[in-house]
Amino acid sequence: MTNFISVQLKKATEVDLAKPLCKFIQQSYPGAEAQAEHCRAAEELSRLRKSALGRPLDKHESALETLLRYYDQLCSIEPKFPFSENQVCVTFTWKDAFDKGSLFGGSAKLALASLGYEKTCVLFNCGALASQIAAEQNLDNDEGLKAAAKHYQFASGAFQHIKDTVLSALNREPTVDISPDTVGTLSLIMLAQAQEVFFLKATRDKMKDGIIAKLANQAADYYGDAYKQCQYKDTLPKEVFPVLAAKHCIMQANAEYHQSILAKQQKKFGEEIGRLQHAADLVKTVASRYDEYINVKDLADKINRALAAAKKDNDFIYHDRVPDLKDLESIGKASLVKSTPVVVPLSQKFTDLFEKMVPLQVQQSVSVYNQRKADLVNRSIAQMREATNLANGVLASLNLPAAIEDVSGDTVPQSILNKSKSVIEQGGIQTVDQLIKDLPELLQRNKEILDESLRLLDEEEATDNDLRTKFKERWQRTPSNELYKPLRAEGANYHNILNKAMQADGQVKERYQTHRDTIALLCKPEAELNAAIPSANPAKTLQGNEVVNVLRTLLASLDEVKKEREQLENDLKSVNFDMTSKFLTALAQDGAINEEAISVTELDRIYGSYTQKVQESLKKQEELLKNIQNAHQDFSKMKQSNNESNLREEVLKNLAVANDNFVELVANLKEGTKFYNELTEILLKFQNKCSDIIFARKTERDELLKDLQQSIAREPSAPSIPLPTYQTTPAAGSKPAASPAPTPAPRTMVGTKPQPPARPPPPVISAASSSSSALAPSGTAAAPAAAPAPTAAASAPAASTAPSQAQGPPYPTYPGYPGYCQMPMPMGYNPYMYGQYNLPYAPSPVYQTPGQPPYPPPQQPGYPFPQQPYYQQ
Repeated sequence: MTNFISVQLKKATEVDLAKPLCKFIQQSYPGAEAQAEHCRAAEELSRLRKSALGRPLDKHESALETLLRYYDQLCSIEPKFPFSENQVCVTFTWKDAFDKGSLFGGSAKLALASLGYEKTCVLFNCGALASQIAAEQNLDNDEGLKAAAKHYQFASGAFQHIKDTVLSALNREPTVDISPDTVGTLSLIMLAQAQEVFFLKATRDKMKDGIIAKLANQAADYYGDAYKQCQYKDTLPKEVFPVLAAKHCIMQANAEYHQSILAKQQKKFGEEIGRLQHAADLVKTVASRYDEYINVKDLADKINRALAAAKKDNDFIYHDRVPDLKDLESIGKASLVKSTPVVVPLSQKFTDLFEKMVPLQVQQSVSVYNQRKADLVNRSIAQMREATNLANGVLASLNLPAAIEDVSGDTVPQSILNKSKSVIEQGGIQTVDQLIKDLPELLQRNKEILDESLRLLDEEEATDNDLRTKFKERWQRTPSNELYKPLRAEGANYHNILNKAMQADGQVKERYQTHRDTIALLCKPEAELNAAIPSANPAKTLQGNEVVNVLRTLLASLDEVKKEREQLENDLKSVNFDMTSKFLTALAQDGAINEEAISVTELDRIYGSYTQKVQESLKKQEELLKNIQNAHQDFSKMKQSNNESNLREEVLKNLAVANDNFVELVANLKEGTKFYNELTEILLKFQNKCSDIIFARKTERDELLKDLQQSIAREPSAPSIPLPTYQTTPAAGSKPAASPAPTPAPRTMVGTKPQPPARPPPPVISAASSSSSALAPSGTAAAPAAAPAPTAAASAPAASTAPSQAQGPPYPTYPGYPGYCQMPMPMGYNPYMYGQYNLPYAPSPVYQTPGQPPYPPPQQPGYPFPQQPYYQQ
């Protein structure tokens, strides 16, 4: 009687998780040690999947433990890896658990690049395997009963969780087995079976009959609800429906039986008999309708014995009135089961393989924080560099410090010599020329990488559009133009970056051409440099003058400010603070990360003192430049003015400006070279990302094309088969139809019960065979005695005249039916002959009724097919 329903496992195709995960790890984690550790974890995860899904699983706790561990690992990596079609693209393919497939193709399956889909299918297998383990338990002992109840409740919770989450996890229509309707029904079935196990436990422990009756009534209620949910759906295996209907009746019968015992104890003998009668009727229904699925003989015997004894006692002793069924009080319900909620981790032996890897949300928050930090640092450094350039420009325009050093008028000032030496040590004009020469090559390399990446996307998108146009609504996958929107936006951003870089390169080249001759002059030896600078003899010496001393002091202070800035810039660049712990704490406490609030607070705490020093440096420089300009005015008044000195001062100014431009040009060109090299790495990652998604799309496309070809091959065709002449020739004396259309044979529908052909009309018996009409069964309608004689074929022999339509026995003619008699097959009949012509329909067997001429008649000339029985539609 205890037939329990278990669920089949879904089957998955093999997937290599290690390769795409390792590629993402190498792109996202710079440390070699961290990369190696995370890659080892990815390989272990791939092996775990193979153990959980790549082999048949035993119906044992250890196999379920492997599935649970894999499910827990999937839940742990979900927030750490961006599984999607355009990031970490892994396509998971699963077959429908209940679809057995067909002759021309495999069972229904679905392939998605979604970790949520993989989790859903794995959890389905967890529930299915738990149901199989529960069904294998020995229910004759307490341990088996407890284990069965536990696993059924877990399976119910797993299926319920899928019902609640599957649509959001997939974002598309799932296969039938994991659809909300199906898993909702499975969850209720598992709950009903768990309740039945508690009923068996209560019966075994001989608890009070009132409690047992309520437990059984609750189980019947669960079974009834499950049957109602699936009786009009063709999703579950066909044997599930009769088992659910039978279990509903059996649990009701048990409830009535135990309630009758309670009624007997309360001396309600009429109620006892009424309940036993209802229980007997329920068991009788099961025995008559579902006997091949569930054997209820023992329960029926027990109820019938109790009913007979109760009737006997009531007839002879109590004479209590037996109430109607509708007048009986309803039996209460007591539910001792509930679906076990899915709370990760499900496995008691779970160990997170990626414990040291932070969740993706934390990674994103750290990335945004780093961008905020970089913006703050770059802004501060840019302010200091701009201030330094401004100071250098002001000093160069005033010819300082060369003006206060060049009091003799015929030697190269020491500051100019120092600048010349610095330029020569850095490679001089050759360094700038080489850096400018390298830039176009670096730029072209980056453009080629970017163009090739976008070309790959364009080709795949064009192929997808062609196939979508060809197959229309059959081509059910995400359109490439929608899927590639983030990649194309990223590519457009790189194009803009390259365009801006090209503009910056042009400005640098233009600036270099403007100052190239002066920079080249700085690179000459001291003697040539001195000869190139005009000489000017001052009228009076300014050595030791107070104004000169003030200027020297102010310039020394300004140099000190510049040195402090250099140190401050290095300090700003060297500050490092790991925000991972902050974001992890926020995620654990609040379940979300308010990145902006946390980042702004921490940046102010860490960099507040540095930004204050930057502002102080800017303010101090402003005061120094103001004082230097005032002192230089006094110096200029004291200095003798003539054409030679003005020309000399102009050349010295140009040399100072050339030095500043050289330093800035070299810095800009080196930053440009570094930028192009770093951009090359970024573009190569972008190209790899494009290649990966295109490869995944190609694999998905090939799989979908294969499925479409199989689907098209499975589609039934209805070829038009011409009917033989005798079936289209009207009977004698009747008017021929204007244009009779042949009636095609009925199409065979897969999965439906074959129906017998319609009963043919009474045969028309010719005069030649009227003498044999006396052999027809008395219950058969006879033909009219005087049939109209044929006119067109009157001269033809009666033996060669074919009937106007096929003649057959009265339906039905299967053995055991009254009036059946075994009839020999017609001469020359070959039932295997049809296989030679590959007809799409199975021919109906032909029988010969006593008293009728043999059928079918001999083959007609010119008609290549064996004649088939024809029934008027």
